[in-house]
Amino acid sequence: MINIAQYPTYQVLIAVVLALVLCVVFFPLWIKVLRYRNIGQQIRADGPQGHLVKQGTPTMGGVLIIIVVFAVYVAMGDFGRLSFLALAAMIGCGLLGFFDDWAKVAKERSLGLSPRMKIAGQALIALMFALAAVNWGSISSRVALPLLDASVDLGVYTSVFDFGNFGIIVPWLYIGLVFLMMIATSNTVNLTDGLDGLAAGTITIVMMAYAGIAFRQDRLDIALLAAAVAGACVGFLWYNSHPADIFMGDTGSLGIGAGIAALAVITKTELLLVLIGGIYVIQGLSVILQVASFKLTGKRIFKMAPIHHHFEMLGWSETKVMVRFWVVTGILAGAGFALYFVGSVKG
Repeated sequence: MINIAQYPTYQVLIAVVLALVLCVVFFPLWIKVLRYRNIGQQIRADGPQGHLVKQGTPTMGGVLIIIVVFAVYVAMGDFGRLSFLALAAMIGCGLLGFFDDWAKVAKERSLGLSPRMKIAGQALIALMFALAAVNWGSISSRVALPLLDASVDLGVYTSVFDFGNFGIIVPWLYIGLVFLMMIATSNTVNLTDGLDGLAAGTITIVMMAYAGIAFRQDRLDIALLAAAVAGACVGFLWYNSHPADIFMGDTGSLGIGAGIAALAVITKTELLLVLIGGIYVIQGLSVILQVASFKLTGKRIFKMAPIHHHFEMLGWSETKVMVRFWVVTGILAGAGFALYFVGSVKG
């Protein structure tokens, strides 16, 4: 009999398949529960008119995704401080997204929590994660510069707070970087969750890249966590493909977005996140440029932002936009993984 524990590759594969199967099996029941409770998506009136038919489609699919990821992580039995912190960040922002989703349903409108409340919640979670990663997870404040075989130390301005039996180290610049990474990634993944299958597909690709990086680092617990998220998103895609039977909701997009940023921190690929998660950078920049252009010139650069709606307005079908964005994500994530691989070989 094969001892699976001796073959980490098999364990990663099992995590993917187990998460996938659990989602495929349990999502029909979850969809029925949501429909029975009348928990449906509220569609923006100023969005693409073709999306109005999605009004009332069950949302909060992210609840089951995160539950499945947690169950698979526990079932695989390979725990570590840093993977636990990444999972905690995911669950924390997922809970914030849950309150946002619930507020939308309760108020029957497309806006849930106020932007200030969401940012405040994300900021608190990001700060707690950053401090725990540095002090409890022993994460270095040095940031690698891809391809340069060098790094920059963001711990030059560090404070130490002594509380008697324990102290807290605060490398301010590095904490600030982690803070920005988590808030930016969480919100841009949320922006990407605007078309059927778009967010889930891109998350799957990005998470598999991080599973590969963690595996390369011989950090099996982190690879298993990333693989579980990827597998759960593939299972979710069975029901989220166009036309979607269920949406991820802010529970999933905010939570998993935070998880992606956390994985970049704990694998020490902070700067590579810009490339691996490049599709989210593009989505976020499209919104920033659109708003800045309109405020400065009164003109819009895109027909609608985020940019996936621009292509819809050009006449592309949802499926075409989704698949092409998946292709772009694959190219960017693959390039990021290749850069990491080259750097690790040199190292």
